[in-house]
Amino acid sequence: MSDVEFRTIQNGDINLRVAIQGSGPLILCVHGWPELWYSWRHQMRHFAAQGYTVAAIDVRGYGGSDKPTAVEAYALAELAGDVAAIINALSDSPAILFGHDWGAPIVYSTAMLHPERVAAVAGLSIPFRPASNVFLLDVARQVFAERFFYMLYFQQANVPEAEFEADIPKALRTTYYSASADAPPGSFTPDKPRDSKFLDGMAYPKLMPGWMSDADLQVYVDAFTEGGFRGPINRYRAQPLDFQASKAAVGVPLAQPACFIGGEVDPVRAMITGMDMYADLEPGYVDLRVNELVPAAGHWLQQEAPEATNAILARFVRSLA
Repeated sequence: MSDVEFRTIQNGDINLRVAIQGSGPLILCVHGWPELWYSWRHQMRHFAAQGYTVAAIDVRGYGGSDKPTAVEAYALAELAGDVAAIINALSDSPAILFGHDWGAPIVYSTAMLHPERVAAVAGLSIPFRPASNVFLLDVARQVFAERFFYMLYFQQANVPEAEFEADIPKALRTTYYSASADAPPGSFTPDKPRDSKFLDGMAYPKLMPGWMSDADLQVYVDAFTEGGFRGPINRYRAQPLDFQASKAAVGVPLAQPACFIGGEVDPVRAMITGMDMYADLEPGYVDLRVNELVPAAGHWLQQEAPEATNAILARFVRSLA
């Protein structure tokens, strides 16, 4: 992507790398775990051609952005502050936000905490749910009392980092493949004992699917080889801080025009046994304009199904005109 410009934008003492393409009103894209700005490459190209400035950040802890070590540096309020600082640096007007995986809660939090800087929000893979008095990890500790659950595994100090950093190419190949539509059902969430490791029992591909070339995968391998996994996994460890901070907003819906896109076979959809995470979303939004599933797509929507994802996002963006 030779026409992508990189800038470093500061939020206080945190330096954030931002990839920028095109010119016009700002669309700002925020990736999830374990990804980079690069996961938005297809959307950047598409919307830049439609007359937008499209910026995609390396979230703090990733890629070319700073990587503080403290868990509290990865609370949603801190990450939302990063997004707001980037909007302020790139645009006089409010921005449209796209967020995937953990990037979705980050853009939702930005919309809640910095509403004057956010015109509209599209979340991929993770829908908005109003803050609740029930803590997700407490539910997980009951549901997964004797079984493995990755969010609980990630609460341990140093253990998941050691597992991933022992063989980064294998860890990334396994993670990306197992959560995609190309893997056999259940590959990302195999039933295994509570004391298992993350990668135990997950499907390892002999070849990556066509949506991720060897060159694409190498971009991620290089970034995580240099930066490690401490910052990315600290996002999970900051969940108790987010729960405490959200108590003043219990039940508050998302006010901005919004879009949700999910993969039909995303393992996140059935993360909690007996629950469809994508059902009954409307009460959480004031103006949910688009709510759509991409057929036969897994978790990495904007990479697995870029044309379908772009078409849905474009329909949402047009609705804002």
